[in-house]
Amino acid sequence: MRKAKQNGIERLEKYLVKVILEKGADLNQSGGMRVLLAFLKFLSFIFAGVVAVRYFFYRTGILRRYPLGIQVISIGNVTAGGTGKTPVTEIFARTLAKEGRKVAILSRGYRRKEAPWWQRMFTQVIEQPLVVSDGKRVLLDSSVGGDEPYMLASNLPGVAVIVDRDRVKAGRYAIKRLGCDTIILDDGFQYQRLKHSIEVVLVDSTNPFGNGNMLPRGILREPARHLKRADIIFLTKCNSDTSEVTREIRRYNTTAEIVECRHAPRLLRDVWSREELPLDWLRGKTVCTLSGIASPKGFENSLRAMGAKVVWCERYADHHRYDPSEILYALNRTSDMGADALVTTEKDAVRFPRFETSPVKCLYLRIAIDIIKGREDFAHLVGRICFKENAK
Repeated sequence: MRKAKQNGIERLEKYLVKVILEKGADLNQSGGMRVLLAFLKFLSFIFAGVVAVRYFFYRTGILRRYPLGIQVISIGNVTAGGTGKTPVTEIFARTLAKEGRKVAILSRGYRRKEAPWWQRMFTQVIEQPLVVSDGKRVLLDSSVGGDEPYMLASNLPGVAVIVDRDRVKAGRYAIKRLGCDTIILDDGFQYQRLKHSIEVVLVDSTNPFGNGNMLPRGILREPARHLKRADIIFLTKCNSDTSEVTREIRRYNTTAEIVECRHAPRLLRDVWSREELPLDWLRGKTVCTLSGIASPKGFENSLRAMGAKVVWCERYADHHRYDPSEILYALNRTSDMGADALVTTEKDAVRFPRFETSPVKCLYLRIAIDIIKGREDFAHLVGRICFKENAK
């Protein structure tokens, strides 16, 4: 079985991500690549100007922010991808639901299947938001609802998950139709059309601001100084000293509480049979990996840290929609190499087509957030959201 070819756009995306992700990664490039990087730098200036004008319009009221009349917690970042928003969104939703709040998560549903843009432009019908979960049952799969919304819906019974580009409309739907009293706006830092009650911003401690450039030359979606809008900052992937990153954050925001956390593996689960295995099953095992996420190195290194020998890694672009031939190629390659299992991420697993049989185990790694510093600040924030007396 030959490997299915990735399309040209995806290959270019993967290459550019490697070049722009970190400081110094663009050194010693060919002449043609330097010209391309210079062009991307020019585009980043244009993008920065558009961002500045947009925020000016919102600050001055030319563009309106719509309130919903309930608590709206925005969870987002200033960079593109890889900070770990989904696990942080999950811990917020789970904690608030346990405190008795009726929670809805609003998402854009990035890279889900949609009608072509020309149909959306010319249609006069106002569509209802997509309800991935009504809090009682999961209603849509990942291809329709999106990868992260489907993951959240599957892992959060009792929490509604709604997808729509217009999250003001989605929020009103959650209040009127589902009786929700608390909204979590997934990837909401840049979504200014909906008024936020609390601004939660994530910063990747291993690569906080990339090479310092705006998109598409760097990974910044807006200038790092915009961290000043944050009420609380989650510093993610904290597996080493974070003092330098904390000092850099304090240049932009001197008052926000900083919560340090890490992505902690919880268990292994078979992609198709749903059988659960303990993490120590990996110790001494030979495995291959398959992933289509923004930062695959962290996932692969976590397997090594748990004692697995990783002998082959297949990487696709973030949110890659898998063809059955690609999965079958990876499974057969894993089997041919004599490895014990093909391991993927939970976000990738929701995009896998159904296979009745497999030549080798196919597992995904379930990840959750561990707060290692600032747990009291997180509890205080939850208390504020829930209007507890002791949170005053």
